[in-house]
Amino acid sequence: MASRVAASLSEDSGREEPSDASSDHRHDGCGGPDVAPPPLTAGTALPIGTLYVVATPIGNLDDITLRALRVLRAVSVVAAEDARRTRSLLARHGIPARLMSYREANRAAATAAVLETLRTGAVALVSDAGTPLISDPGAELVRRVVAEGGRVEALPGANAALTALVVSGLPPAPFTFVGFLSRQRGDRRVQLAALADRPDTLVFYEAPHRLQETLLALQDALGDRAAAVCRELTKVHEEVRRGTLGELREHFAATAPRGEFTLVVAGADSGAAHKGAGTTDADIEARLRAAMESGEDMRVAVAALAAETGQPRRTIYARWQTLRSAAATSDNG
Repeated sequence: MASRVAASLSEDSGREEPSDASSDHRHDGCGGPDVAPPPLTAGTALPIGTLYVVATPIGNLDDITLRALRVLRAVSVVAAEDARRTRSLLARHGIPARLMSYREANRAAATAAVLETLRTGAVALVSDAGTPLISDPGAELVRRVVAEGGRVEALPGANAALTALVVSGLPPAPFTFVGFLSRQRGDRRVQLAALADRPDTLVFYEAPHRLQETLLALQDALGDRAAAVCRELTKVHEEVRRGTLGELREHFAATAPRGEFTLVVAGADSGAAHKGAGTTDADIEARLRAAMESGEDMRVAVAALAAETGQPRRTIYARWQTLRSAAATSDNG
């Protein structure tokens, strides 16, 4: 497959490419395009073997770039996570729908179909909304195209995480995009424990029916930090609510969450060094003994205590091992 795609690209290299699709199309130092690209229409030649990763609107259908529209009009097929939503977007801009399904559920078969199409044409990959691969399918496809000798181009555009970050009022850099936390409570505690001491602003995605549980988990693991809950971004009912995690929990306890949510949470600050200052060694030992007696997983218990007290996990782990050894010696005696 690699040689066939590479051969296709080689054969196509003598063809004049539209400036929109060419990697030679760049912006000058003033931020404007040096040459206005000609319009692309269905049937216009694009580089064979090229996968275009195309960002689409996260709500407002007008939030799509001119370049994205030109490429969507010209590719052989659009690989879409949600065919219904993509068809609606294409219809709004008068683009004939040439779609194939690309979802997590059919990833293996759909990847093979895209690779086959790339032997003779170009493909656009779109998610249901926003930038593909960001908490959406597509990473495996990009990896395979690169491995097979194909070409990947990203067309930047809408993204819920970045949109929420810049309206949150929290420091935009550095930031860490987390996406969806694990639904398993123990795994989620471990994830959050690993993030607790990071100074980065943290960005999460969440569904409405899990919002309250996630806000509680964030408050328990990170403390009552400043945060912003962004709902239905770019849509008619867009809302950005700012406050502490505790205040936001109270609000959504009284107001049923609806829509799609992006959470932005402040990173750890210098005050994090004082986290757990009132916790004594005896307190930690008692908590560890209780975890052992209840059969709690060691990894989960250690991570949770480290996040709560601000002590390194290796220190908590060493205490766990000491207590376990002492308990074993006592049993043998």
